[in-house]
Amino acid sequence: MNRTDNKQEQNNLVPLIIIGVLFFVFGFATWINGALIPILKTSCQLSDFVSYFITFAFYISYFVMALPSSKILEKTGFKNGMTIGLTVMAVGALFFIPAALNRSYIIFLIGLFTLGTGLALLQTAVNPYVTILGPLESAAKRISIMGICNKFAGVLAPIFLASIVLKDAEELNNKLATITDEALKMNLLDELSQRLIFPYLLMAGFLIALAFFVRFTHLPEINQEEVETGGLKPINKSIFDFPQLIFGVVALFFYVGVEVVAGDTIIRYGDSLGIPMESAKYFTSLMLIFMVIGYFAGVALIPKYLSQRAALVICSITGIFFTLLAVFVPGHWQFSLAFVDLTTFNQINLIIPYTVLFVALLGLANSLVWPAIWPLALDGVGKFTKTASALLIMAIAGGATIPLAYGYLAEKVGTQLAYWIAIPCYIVILIFALNSYRLRNKQQ
Repeated sequence: MNRTDNKQEQNNLVPLIIIGVLFFVFGFATWINGALIPILKTSCQLSDFVSYFITFAFYISYFVMALPSSKILEKTGFKNGMTIGLTVMAVGALFFIPAALNRSYIIFLIGLFTLGTGLALLQTAVNPYVTILGPLESAAKRISIMGICNKFAGVLAPIFLASIVLKDAEELNNKLATITDEALKMNLLDELSQRLIFPYLLMAGFLIALAFFVRFTHLPEINQEEVETGGLKPINKSIFDFPQLIFGVVALFFYVGVEVVAGDTIIRYGDSLGIPMESAKYFTSLMLIFMVIGYFAGVALIPKYLSQRAALVICSITGIFFTLLAVFVPGHWQFSLAFVDLTTFNQINLIIPYTVLFVALLGLANSLVWPAIWPLALDGVGKFTKTASALLIMAIAGGATIPLAYGYLAEKVGTQLAYWIAIPCYIVILIFALNSYRLRNKQQ
């Protein structure tokens, strides 16, 4: 490595640290939904299917707002766009105050949509930033580092929310099951709903403070006209001239869908198997711990020992394997695990059905999919990077539709068999992995 490369890495270090903080925010705002689903299911008295409109409202905003986000970034630049995105997220968090006071599911969904809108703008800016700040062949490694920040926040978020809101979940559920006085029952549900005010007010304050920090911190603007095109002749006149990008959007749609299914259904799945909420509330965090392990493996192995394409093949095959185990292993096969809860420093005896463990292990299978798809899909798009990024962000809508389909299947065939929906998702990812370079070479 020469002196110029060292200087460039030093220049990129501070922006990447700031981006790491933003990825932490992404993870906290996104994975807190895993605990929010059972909370709102109880407080708003929802069915399984209707409760998954939580993920629908949050993730459909990416589809609606991604292309407008790219237009905003063209006018404001990356840095100002990040500031706007954080501010919009803060507004979304503040919607939870009237929603909780009125126990209004509709207002909760509006707040989630607004949070997702801010995240769509942030992610449209941040993901290509990480891809471009360094060599393309090590982009998956940099995104893996960002993923560690994202999933570490995700490990903490559901535990944080559940510890505040579901601290006496079993006692509350027993009361709700035995109370015959309707007014008293409504009072208990109102109390549960209003416990959401403090954590989301805290989140809004943090997002506003971070928006000011980003606004007044130096971040270099990226001139997309100067982005390396990997040897392509500049003949591409449309974003649709890049088949690897279009297929990448499709693969990312199914990936986000299966990732959200694994993370946001697992607490409810444990609950459906009769696992006490004191144990079930940790299941999303368990899945994210496996994702973090996978990200560390990506940092260590990519690109020195493992190509981005090979990582994607391994992950998709592993996902199929763990899904089959999750579906076929009986729900009454369980084991216990003792650990210390870092939020309370209390020792917890966690009850884990093996089928839940295999759903959690989908986190390991999913870990390197996002870091690998982005650079493979963006390879060679050059001046179209902002629009291409917006299309990839639109694919996050998979997190809106596929969990909703899971919720529908859960009511029809049961929560365990509903995980069959993950198999076609991993097959699509596998097909993309096996064909991405062939699609890329069609342009040359």
